Amino acid sequence: MQLYFSPLSCSMATRICLYEAGVEATYIEVDPKTKRTHEGQDFREVHPLGLVPALRTQDGDVLTENAAILQYVADSHPRANLAPADSRGRSRLHQWLCFIGTELHKALFMPLLDAKAPEGARAYALEKGTSRLDYLEKHLTGREFLLDRFSVADAYLVTVLNWCMVTPVDLKKWPAISAYHARLRTRPSIAKAFAEERVLYEAEVKRHKLSA
Repeated sequence: MQLYFSPLSCSMATRICLYEAGVEATYIEVDPKTKRTHEGQDFREVHPLGLVPALRTQDGDVLTENAAILQYVADSHPRANLAPADSRGRSRLHQWLCFIGTELHKALFMPLLDAKAPEGARAYALEKGTSRLDYLEKHLTGREFLLDRFSVADAYLVTVLNWCMVTPVDLKKWPAISAYHARLRTRPSIAKAFAEERVLYEAEVKRHKLSA
């Protein structure tokens, strides 16, 4: 199994889940600017859009899109209990994966992280994002996880919430979300993934500065 990733991007959610499941995998870093791996491969030969994550399964198939990959990992390793087995629980998992992917990842954080985004787009994203975070705050109040136990949705959410550190989103305004984020950051799989990818991210930033 091979995971194509970029440090501290949304692909970190899959790394977390692979660690949770105790799965041996090969991690192939993709430079988000050049779209090349360290070995010089053009990542667009793997995924034409050049977007991580991409997962090459043991039988050679390539999966893309975070929600699909996370559920594949959960289904491939059921003993890790990373997804509900019942239909209603699975629908709830779908609900949160869709919410994180559309309302937080793409709608809120992407305009804030994109250096080319117009200032008006960033302001609009922050304005619209408030109601989404209010909704999440209400759900997480009194809860340890998004569902009854840790799931792939939590791996995705904590990865996205990490981006608050480099955007104007201040989690102090949402104490339940802030506590959730701080709590999950201490989970061994998450702490390991973040520490490893932070080092790689710092090296990536240094490379880009030298090549500028």
